[in-house]
Amino acid sequence: MLETSTTQSGLSRLSGVRQPSISGFLSGKVDLSDDQLDRLLSCMGFRLEVVRRPVVPQVTRSERRSWQLHRRLSTLLNHLSLEEWRPTIERNLDRLGDNVTGQPHERNLDHWRQLVERSDLPGLHRVLTGLDRDSIEMREVSPMSGLLPDEQRREVLQLVG
Repeated sequence: MLETSTTQSGLSRLSGVRQPSISGFLSGKVDLSDDQLDRLLSCMGFRLEVVRRPVVPQVTRSERRSWQLHRRLSTLLNHLSLEEWRPTIERNLDRLGDNVTGQPHERNLDHWRQLVERSDLPGLHRVLTGLDRDSIEMREVSPMSGLLPDEQRREVLQLVG
């Protein structure tokens, strides 16, 4: 924007992307899709080039531990196990709903409920194993406690340290 002397409001008018979204992106508070970013760059005479490469995410010890436990649980998740686990998951969701306030936790609990109600196995696997910020935040209010067999839980915790 500096190179092309483009203002946020000017870029908004050119691109159709709302100015608060542009401001949020520039301040690091909003993530834009590749399509939105490409549209913004095109308006300034550039194009977006996405390079795909593996990146080790920056996660806390607690986030890594939670990921490892949920990852192990993901290996056990299938249609049959989900139906067996459903009563426990629903009790956990109710308990969490009574004790959790504020965003993003309430939204994440609703997302868990939807995934379970729809028996969305790909969506559940994505949340259980994802290292994106949304998945990490979803696991902060995970209704999956009490499902991983104790022996496997101890094994994972030993490996994580």
